[in-house]
Amino acid sequence: MSDSGTTPAGPGHTDRAFEQELHTVRGALLRMAGHVEHMIGRAGQALVQRDGALARDVIEEDQEVNRAEVEIDELCLRILAKRQPMASDLRFVTLAMKMVTDLERIADLAVNICERAVDLVDSKVVVHAEIPAMCSAVENMVHQAIEAFVNRDVAKARAVIDGDDVVDDYYHRIFEDLLGRMHAEPAQLHQWIHVQSVAKWLERMGDHSTNLAELVIFMVEGRDVRHPRLHGGKPPS
Repeated sequence: MSDSGTTPAGPGHTDRAFEQELHTVRGALLRMAGHVEHMIGRAGQALVQRDGALARDVIEEDQEVNRAEVEIDELCLRILAKRQPMASDLRFVTLAMKMVTDLERIADLAVNICERAVDLVDSKVVVHAEIPAMCSAVENMVHQAIEAFVNRDVAKARAVIDGDDVVDDYYHRIFEDLLGRMHAEPAQLHQWIHVQSVAKWLERMGDHSTNLAELVIFMVEGRDVRHPRLHGGKPPS
């Protein structure tokens, strides 16, 4: 992900120090997102390859994400106190604080997957064939949501929201298949529950990625597209 270009809060600031502070927040958020993307991919790899050492490395990487969350929150609070931003700048700063929460939760879910990968290292069960594809779909959702943020791209943000249906479809197929395997192989029930938990956590990652995309739309357009039923249907296009 590139860290070039204007600050997402928009050009035209007369205070260069303020611009730099916003740029610092943006850069820290991009680095945090990069860690989260990395963790998703490696968590899936550790699970499929039964690589306990890789799983433990991913768990350690979560500390970087936690540090980034604290750093960004502190930067944003300092800006709110010192600069009292308005309009698009205020939206950017407050939404950055919300975005780090979703990113941190995605990282925690990746840690959960790695803990299950460690549990399954010596298991005889075969990880469901669609888990890697589901993992890739979620990783792509996070990447696209952050690109939408960087480029203030509402169309890409809406594509992320639509992509959550794909992740949900993966989850429902995997759940139904694993349910059948649990009935057919009751001796492996405990291990299959671990695999089912992984699918559920990936589905939750998709939900958090959708949250990120919805925040981008609000940042750019000032419209809240969460909870579409409150708006009488689907998010406005």
